[in-house]
Amino acid sequence: MPVSNEELGNLFIAQGLLTQAQYSQVLRVLQEQGGDEPLVLLLARLGLVSEKDIVGVLAQSQNLPQVSSDAWPGQALLPNKLSYRFLREFHLIPLSIIETDIHLAMANPLDHYAIDAVALACGLNVIRYVAPASIIDSTIEKLYGSGQSEMGDILSEVEPATAEQDQSIEHLKDMASEAPVIRLVNLIIQHAVESRASDIHIEPFENRLKVRFRIDGVLQEGEAPPVHLTAAVISRLKIMARLNIAERRLPQDGRIEQKVQGSDLDIRVSTVPTMHGESVVLRLLNRESVILNLEVLGFSEQNRQQMKKVLASASGMLMVTGPTGSGKTTTLYTALNLLNTPSRKLITVEDPVEYQIEGVNQIQVQPAIGLNFANALRSIVRQDPDVIMVGEMRDLETARICVQSALTGHMVLSTLHTNDAPSSITRLLEMGVEDYLLTSTLNAVIGQRLVRKLCSHCKEAFTPLPEVVRELGLKPISDSAQHTLYRATGCQQCNQSGYYGRIAIQELLLLNDDIRRLIMAHADVSEIKAAARKAGMLTMFEDGRDKAQQGITSIEEVIRVTREN
Repeated sequence: MPVSNEELGNLFIAQGLLTQAQYSQVLRVLQEQGGDEPLVLLLARLGLVSEKDIVGVLAQSQNLPQVSSDAWPGQALLPNKLSYRFLREFHLIPLSIIETDIHLAMANPLDHYAIDAVALACGLNVIRYVAPASIIDSTIEKLYGSGQSEMGDILSEVEPATAEQDQSIEHLKDMASEAPVIRLVNLIIQHAVESRASDIHIEPFENRLKVRFRIDGVLQEGEAPPVHLTAAVISRLKIMARLNIAERRLPQDGRIEQKVQGSDLDIRVSTVPTMHGESVVLRLLNRESVILNLEVLGFSEQNRQQMKKVLASASGMLMVTGPTGSGKTTTLYTALNLLNTPSRKLITVEDPVEYQIEGVNQIQVQPAIGLNFANALRSIVRQDPDVIMVGEMRDLETARICVQSALTGHMVLSTLHTNDAPSSITRLLEMGVEDYLLTSTLNAVIGQRLVRKLCSHCKEAFTPLPEVVRELGLKPISDSAQHTLYRATGCQQCNQSGYYGRIAIQELLLLNDDIRRLIMAHADVSEIKAAARKAGMLTMFEDGRDKAQQGITSIEEVIRVTREN
């Protein structure tokens, strides 16, 4: 039975997958687009409802089966009757042909025009199945692409440049402004967003241009333009980021704001000169998709309760530590979100401002005009703030102002680059922060890493060997004496990686009198760590081990990110 957009919207709202306000926003977008795009595809494109939830609602409302992992075809079916372009446009693919029936996987099984078109073209009765659009599209590309990919279509329109033209700034400007190169760059960004990539690496080598996407923290190679378009592609990115395309000898940093698949994307651009041209890295930040929730970030029940107690303090410092890309800033934003009430004034100093939060005064540092962390901090303490967030404690001057602010009744949040929570204390002492000031102001330190989450569709439980149980210190998570871990296997949903998404593992060090005495005595990291563990702190490895036993991640992944410490 056909379902209208209104009925579908009500189904998503009833199941708590969509709010009324979000549905109203979707209807406005549909109206602006002329109502051509199906509601289910628009919801996924805007990132308001996950593909998994969309498939579940469609299957339930239409009483349709979902495509199982072993049902996907191994070769293209009826390629002479169903073109690559048609399959891509309507996000459908034939799974099998049995007698007079064609079994069809569809992202939108309510599209009766597409169903009738397939039936007419093939002369077969259509049996509908529901599947995520991303899996359908990747399968189409693999089975039907064969040189007919969208990038291949664009490249056929581009004329290769001569060596002399390739060095000409005017020619590069012309090339970067032509429709094929613009579409090519937009396609690379679109593929990255579809793949859930956090970064795009565009790297020129002697005989090829390499494009790689960082997905769930791991680099994976993607489809790349030919090497003769290296200069044009990089020039296009530099124009978008308002960088100087004539300057190829020095590193440059810029920013691109672009709407991709209905979402406002903030892209940070970094270029550095290499032997064969400029290497460009794009950091993708989707402000709309970030979820500022302690549980979603991966905080355990114990750490959540302790974190809320720390944030309930009227003053003091909360530090978040870890390497680049470990989710420190997102944790700080989550803390800010919890503190963001009408009774408090919140000010941040950041480089750059990654996500904008309603009700928070956010300052972007600009070293070129002398507005660095320290200078900005001196000014904002006169703005009568209750909470101050400093993007990073980079030097002694910034650290001292933060400590003084915490002493004078402010709550200060900041980040630091160290391996774990205990070593951040010795790092601050080594920077030159006085021990008596540190013991008076520091409330807690969070050390964290990001681990890949196991794909919920294909993870596999197993019983580890007794030797592994002893070495890892595994504990039964129920009354059963059986120890269970989970391993990655791989399926269409996770692109055969076995992992889908990331979650944080943390250690939360709370300062007590014992730790303060150790700080005054300038004790080493091992002594501070031992005192913290005695007080109940779980290390990052132990937190990760618990998540591995719960089936959230694999023990191999936990070891990968923690055993380097």
